[in-house]
Parts: sequence; structure tokens; C-alpha cells
Amino acid sequence: MGRPRGIEDAVILRAAAQVMGRVGPAGLTLAAVAHEVGLVPGTLVQRFGSKRGLLLALADQSEKDARETAGRVRESYDSALAALAALTVESAAVMATPETFAHHLAFLCMDLADPQLYERALAIHRTHRRTIEDLLTEAADTGELRPGTDTAALARTVQVVIAGAGLTWALEREGTLEARLRQELAYALSPHLPPRDSQHLEES
Repeated sequence: MGRPRGIEDAVILRAAAQVMGRVGPAGLTLAAVAHEVGLVPGTLVQRFGSKRGLLLALADQSEKDARETAGRVRESYDSALAALAALTVESAAVMATPETFAHHLAFLCMDLADPQLYERALAIHRTHRRTIEDLLTEAADTGELRPGTDTAALARTVQVVIAGAGLTWALEREGTLEARLRQELAYALSPHLPPRDSQHLEES
């Protein structure tokens, strides 16, 4: 049986990410995802085989999406640091409530315990790190960061700050995740900015 026209795998997988945020690991089923996109569950079985197959495909798609999103966001900003702030916010958009954050965190815990899912989670993590470092290196080259900034070390710090900011926000539940991410990223980068740009990132 052929695939229904007009619904690509990428569309189904992005819908799966939305369902994941709403219902968590226990509620994510092929039937729930099929309902989200208007298909019958059997179609998803044909494409992905099982819930595990869907999760593996979702992880592969997430790594691809991370690269594509980085390129698209960078083209939208003249400033590498403004692009970094925008990319940080957009990458976390599916976790905009404490509940969806918790559900995605539960799936990450699954990834850490499963060798195949862990391999893909690590690939996504490394893609994010490279993107951050590339943007910071560009910022250093264009004078947005102080000369001599160790952009590889700073990229590691920024990635840790982003992860910690999300978890802290989900616990404290003050303001929006976007505001918290922008604030913490600005604080992390502020020691490395030329004096005239000390307020630039948080205001962008």
C-alpha cells in the first residue's frame, strides 16, 4: 500500500514532538500521533514499525532540523550573537510550559538509558555545540566578542547555561522560558563582550 500523499515523514515526526510535549512517554503512542496528523495508526506502523522506531526516526529528524534551523536563523540576523539568542529561544519553543519541559526531560532520561537513542541524543547535543561555537567564533571575528575569547570553552559554558536555565525555570516557574533563556545567555556572554556592547544581547 502506498503512502498517503501530502503527509511526509518530517511532518509526522514534528507532530510526534508536539504530542510528546503534551502527554509524556506513557501517552506517546502511534495512535496518538496518527490522530494528530489525521492518519490511521496502521500507516505509522508501515512507516516506522513501532513506537521505538518512531522515536529513533524522531531523533534522526531532530538532528537534521537542528542543522537546518541554525542556517535559517543565521540568515535572518546581521549579528552572530543575536542569531545565537534567537536560535536558543527557537530551539526551546516546544518546551514553553513547565509541563511540556518535564515531558521532554522524561524522554531525555529514556535516551540516556537506551544505547541507540543515546547515540542520537549525543549527536543532537554535538550539533548544538558546533552551532554555538561557530556563532561565537564568528562573533569574535567580527568584534562582537573580546579579542582572544576562547570560543570553544565559551560554547561549552553556554550549552550548560542553556540546559540549566531551562531546568531552573521549570522549577521556579517565574516569567517565560524565552525571557529566562535570553537573560541567562546575556549574563554568560557579558564578561566576553566589548564594554560598549554590554547591554546589547539582552536587549536584542
